[in-house]
Amino acid sequence: MTTAILTSELSKAGRRRLLAHTGEPLFLAAWERSVFIHYEADPSLLQRQVPFAIDLWEGRAFVSLVAFTLWRMRPRRGGRFGEWVFKPIASHEFLNVRTYVRHNGEPGIFFLAEWLSNRLSVKLGPRTFGLPYRFGHISYEHANCESVMSGTVEADDGLLRYRSRPSSEDFRPSEAGSLTEFLLERYTAFTLHRHRRRLFRVWHDPWEQIPIEIDVSADDLLASTGAWWKSAEPIGANYSPGVDVWMGRPHRISG
Repeated sequence: MTTAILTSELSKAGRRRLLAHTGEPLFLAAWERSVFIHYEADPSLLQRQVPFAIDLWEGRAFVSLVAFTLWRMRPRRGGRFGEWVFKPIASHEFLNVRTYVRHNGEPGIFFLAEWLSNRLSVKLGPRTFGLPYRFGHISYEHANCESVMSGTVEADDGLLRYRSRPSSEDFRPSEAGSLTEFLLERYTAFTLHRHRRRLFRVWHDPWEQIPIEIDVSADDLLASTGAWWKSAEPIGANYSPGVDVWMGRPHRISG
């Protein structure tokens, strides 16, 4: 069995979990030109600010930045009219700061913070999905990994700025059992807003990705996301041209 087939099992499991609930998925979209920047963090510092159990890889805890463009989000049902209604929030830039958690045996992510370039989406996210949205001025140049890619996020919380070095590697799924697979292949998001714990599930094909080298020249934005940042050590980065994604509805977590 090839590593690509093994890696796809995580995607298949995510699809089964999503479709186990009637009416899923709720939305369709694409996550385009995605840059992942990974940090290792002190597990105890991280656990203090996360309301779910930290998911460790060989005893180590991680936080990742995911810089991408949301493209053409729309309801699964509703056709052209539904797409027209969603047009004001359908496409914009995101910066997610996420860590890795596990709840009732299900692996997932927990967002420490998220910055968006769309003010309307910033208002809607916390009320619907419990997401920690903040507004930021975001500029990404992620179109061509064979040249220098760059990103800038400016917000009241601070500044993030990075540049990548050119890469000519071939895109491929993560190797089964690798740290890259652990960090990229996640299909459930757990959230907390006003003491309400929720989750929502997504599905997509395994990320086709390459490792990249990133130079982060400004990072004070990340200090606003919690004490974990005091222990942060960069460990690597990845780039993907993106995936088409199914996005599920939020579900309340009881207990």
